[in-house]
Amino acid sequence: MDWKVFFSTFGIVFLAELGDKTQLAGLNMAAESRMPFLVFFGSLAAYALVTLITVLIGDTLTKFIGPEIIKYGSASLFIIIGILIFSGKI
Repeated sequence: MDWKVFFSTFGIVFLAELGDKTQLAGLNMAAESRMPFLVFFGSLAAYALVTLITVLIGDTLTKFIGPEIIKYGSASLFIIIGILIFSGKI
């Protein structure tokens, strides 16, 4: 197992997810339901499924296009989505 890849991925995802809307949704759900463990496991399952889908898509894309193009494409989509959110179109 390549622990460098594991810890790099963990660190990047952990820092990227700090204070995002998913955490705010989980906070709200736990406060409203008063069932923090169910909210935790529901969030964990949902995030695991979303991550599985994105990893499979990323792996499939590398069979057709290079990792550099995927990196720049992802960054471009991130910027475009941010602009759309700020403009109120999303």
